[in-house]
Amino acid sequence: MRKVTYSLSVSLDGYIVGPDGDFGWGAPDEEVFRLATEEVRGAGVHLLGRRLYETMLYWETAEEDPSLGFSTREFAEIWKQLPKVVFSTTLSAVQGNARLASGGLTEEIRRLRDEPGEGDIAIGGAALAAEAAELDLIDEYRIRVYPVLVGGGIPYFARNERRVDLELVESRTFGSKVVYLRYRVARRTG
Repeated sequence: MRKVTYSLSVSLDGYIVGPDGDFGWGAPDEEVFRLATEEVRGAGVHLLGRRLYETMLYWETAEEDPSLGFSTREFAEIWKQLPKVVFSTTLSAVQGNARLASGGLTEEIRRLRDEPGEGDIAIGGAALAAEAAELDLIDEYRIRVYPVLVGGGIPYFARNERRVDLELVESRTFGSKVVYLRYRVARRTG
């Protein structure tokens, strides 16, 4: 069964965006960018909320910019080809290899898990991921922790009263002092 993954950059104090809406502190260096590219390469489909979808529209045409380096163009090509499902109540149409969600999050993930296909079901966007976490749909968290405190903003993890046990799968520290953590949700069986 395809696993559902949630991967984003986060400040040390747990935010994906600062209180002023800035996320420039999370701009990856080449080494971290390669990791993000490999994560996208491993996805079979990406689920996005409206805000992240609109932010990521840049990548639909980025490879046309001749001034971009190879790794940036490579990411753009992978992203452009990746099927995307956008969850929005305000958009009436989407571009590229994307479609608007036709059902709720649980229904869409169930459908995608049942379809034949390779690769993870990646979730992007804090609000959509918070909903997936509340519904116990996330199988793995992938976190790139940046050595910065931003003091508030949009949290990576939903603030709720639910405990979730995790198992460390991988950890890595990059030359830029970014720490990559990959955790699998520890589900009890029986």
